Amino acid sequence: MKQLLLIGIGPGDPRQITLEAIDALQHADVFFLIDKGEVKRELIEARRQLIERHARPGSYRVVQIDDAQRDSQASDYRKAVRDWHEQRAVLYARLIEDELAVGEVGAFLLWGDPGLYDSTLRLLDRVRQRGIDIALRVIPGISSVQALAARHAVPLNDTSGLLTIAPGRRLGELAEIDNVLVMLDGRNAFERIAADGLFIYWGAYLGSEDEVLVSGPLHEVKERIAQTRKEARARKGWIMDTYLLRRMQ
Repeated sequence: MKQLLLIGIGPGDPRQITLEAIDALQHADVFFLIDKGEVKRELIEARRQLIERHARPGSYRVVQIDDAQRDSQASDYRKAVRDWHEQRAVLYARLIEDELAVGEVGAFLLWGDPGLYDSTLRLLDRVRQRGIDIALRVIPGISSVQALAARHAVPLNDTSGLLTIAPGRRLGELAEIDNVLVMLDGRNAFERIAADGLFIYWGAYLGSEDEVLVSGPLHEVKERIAQTRKEARARKGWIMDTYLLRRMQ
């Protein structure tokens, strides 16, 4: 049987990789790197550096391929994502069939944690549905969520005991915003909600040299965050950020 490791490598700081992840890196025979294009080439390089630092010298090989492209202009977001995932599942299936021998261990190095806003587990379900037999092991990693809370020195849970995690495109649908963690907000949804009484803890490129943090009452800092996001994206060509919205007591 072919074996696959999904290794969480943290949100950007190479020191945040866990001992379990290092052990997994040392057991892999093949590392699969999915190239998302020149703009995000540094994400590939970060993975290569972790492999070179922690994997067994001379005992592995690296297979790098271009990622499938999602139609970002499609009017039907859900369909566009489904189509994109199907293309990626075909790509992953071909990788596992052609590049991984029976008895070998393959590995994907995943930003953050494999179980939080990462599609690889769902893609591998589709791969299995194609009749490809794989044994899967998931190694958790530090997520941008944990890094955000640590950088701002706040707990994620509030006294209410409830924490909602939502993508930015669904933020406006929430009936109440008391303690909401927002991810994948590409359109500054925080600018279009009622800001009164809300405090925001925002961070981008968490754990990396480019890390940026802003916090404060939402009505006071939302324009600053929007401008910071715009400038950061223009400078690097991409941005990964997240934020916590909390109702002030």
